[in-house]
Amino acid sequence: MRDFDSERQRLFTRRTLLLGGLQAAFFGGLVSRMYYLQVTQSVKYTTQADENRISVRLLAPPRGLILDRMGLKLAINEQNFRLLLTPEQTPSIENTLTNLSKLIPFSESALKRIHQEIKNNRPFNPVTLAENLSWDQVAALQLRLPELEGVSMDVGQIRYYPFAQATAHILGYVGAVSKKDLEDDDDPLLSVSGLQIGKSGIEKTQDKTLRGRVGAANMEVNAYGRVIREIQRQEGVPGNTLNLTLDIDLQKYAQQRLMTERSAACVVMDVHTGAIYALASHPTFDSNTFSHGITQTLWDSLRNDEAAPLTNKVIAGLYSPGSTFKMVTAMAALSTGHITPAHTVPCMGAMKLGGHTFHCWKHGGHGSLDLVGALRESCDVYFYDLGNKIGIDPIADMARTLGLGKETGLNLPSEKKGLVPDREWKEKVRKERWQGGDTLNIAIGQGDLQTTPLQLAAMVARLVNGGHDVTPTLLRTNTQTRSPPLTNEKSLGFDEEYLSAIIAGMNSVCNDKHGTAYSARITTNGQEMGGKTGTSQVRRISMAERASGIIRNEDREWRLRDNALFVGYAPTHSPRYAVAVIVEHGGGGSKIAAPIARDILIEAQRLNPAEVALSPLPAAELIPSEKNKKRVL
Repeated sequence: MRDFDSERQRLFTRRTLLLGGLQAAFFGGLVSRMYYLQVTQSVKYTTQADENRISVRLLAPPRGLILDRMGLKLAINEQNFRLLLTPEQTPSIENTLTNLSKLIPFSESALKRIHQEIKNNRPFNPVTLAENLSWDQVAALQLRLPELEGVSMDVGQIRYYPFAQATAHILGYVGAVSKKDLEDDDDPLLSVSGLQIGKSGIEKTQDKTLRGRVGAANMEVNAYGRVIREIQRQEGVPGNTLNLTLDIDLQKYAQQRLMTERSAACVVMDVHTGAIYALASHPTFDSNTFSHGITQTLWDSLRNDEAAPLTNKVIAGLYSPGSTFKMVTAMAALSTGHITPAHTVPCMGAMKLGGHTFHCWKHGGHGSLDLVGALRESCDVYFYDLGNKIGIDPIADMARTLGLGKETGLNLPSEKKGLVPDREWKEKVRKERWQGGDTLNIAIGQGDLQTTPLQLAAMVARLVNGGHDVTPTLLRTNTQTRSPPLTNEKSLGFDEEYLSAIIAGMNSVCNDKHGTAYSARITTNGQEMGGKTGTSQVRRISMAERASGIIRNEDREWRLRDNALFVGYAPTHSPRYAVAVIVEHGGGGSKIAAPIARDILIEAQRLNPAEVALSPLPAAELIPSEKNKKRVL
């Protein structure tokens, strides 16, 4: 019996020791694991915990301001209340949008845009559901936010243009980041919800300068991803401020002056520096509609308008220059030694070449004219004769020397280079040989020749500034004086006598009673202008129409009417401003385009932007939104 009890005692002791050992090992493992997790791996798991607790949100910096040459604000930033959705924090995007639609109506296009942004962006990046919310909408949404997982409110910024219609073709507009933008640019700022980048104009070409650098906010969130509080914020670096050469008062005047026509454009530039003081294209559009999100209906109406309001006609409109090109032909003939300024040609109203007759615009002719007289009265036969003497090559070379047939280098996108045709071009493109008649057409600015108004203004500047190269620019480079320094003082090598003859002809166009623009002259002493009228055909006039006499411009359909042009400068005693005006299908340059140029040159000299000191440049800032803000041209 005693042995049995002793055996039981030993068995119990062994089991107790075994169980105790297992318990000690278990608790030892727990302690060891706790030590490993809390001490050895504390940094790792603290970081992971913070990552689960803290949500980092990128912050868009204020976009840089754009100012005119006097420091007046042309593009600013306004407060913008936005509703955001973070896809990874939302159990059901469709249900969330359905609930929100009871407070904010979403159009089909808006829903399509939201789903596209969700698809294009990372799931942790918030997507803008709606913006430009009113106070009533903000208040209603704030009450419902606790019920809407992944939905939050944000105060962002939106681009605003105080002179939207007057500056639309210069400043352009901003828009949402597209998928292609993300593929082309790895800047992390582009992933910020609601960010807008430049899509056209200065906003596009200078986008990276205006964009700034991204900021970040550390937000504490709960297990459901709802924001509890903001822990830390580092604001983004504002974009740089741009100061343009543009004079907004002259720009507004030029834009308003063009509104008397259906479709027109004009540009005013400094003949010495290339500074653009005004650049207007009509019809225009309200660039603020793009900042707020343009509707499909409005977009279609702008895109389908026959007058092309979305096209900047100053740099992208291509036109035969007509008689404004005759200075080029004259300078080519003078520079090659084929004629002198005293060279005369008798005009009887037409010139024959081979089996073709080339008519002068004046039936019956002008009689015998020298170079100045031919420019003054815009005699076609005189320049037919010059073209026949020298051929196409010197004319094409001179055109390119004066800046035609190539981009000017202005700081705007979508500039067209135009076309200066020659033998090589025709053989390559048309698969035809160059004919003598082609040269005669080019000599008076017709045929396949194509130019932009900006090229014509630069051409005039090169002729009246002493024969120096000049590059048009919209960016001001000098903060102390109103005019930027000379961009390029390179001489084009023109003989002063020849330049004087060309300038004398342009002066007589406006200030001689026989000049084609005499009725549109400036009569104020010291402000007189010189220039050249032009009327370019958009289609060939048939012999039957000439014979019948039914060739009046106003009798044709609008799109078949002649274009009216004028190029000029002022003041004549010391040229400072060059101007080019095109009125699409407007008719005669002397009757339609010259008066517009006259009025704009008078206003330019009244404002005298070249002489006034500049104000200091302010830093970028956020402008509070104002209800019913008046928008002026």
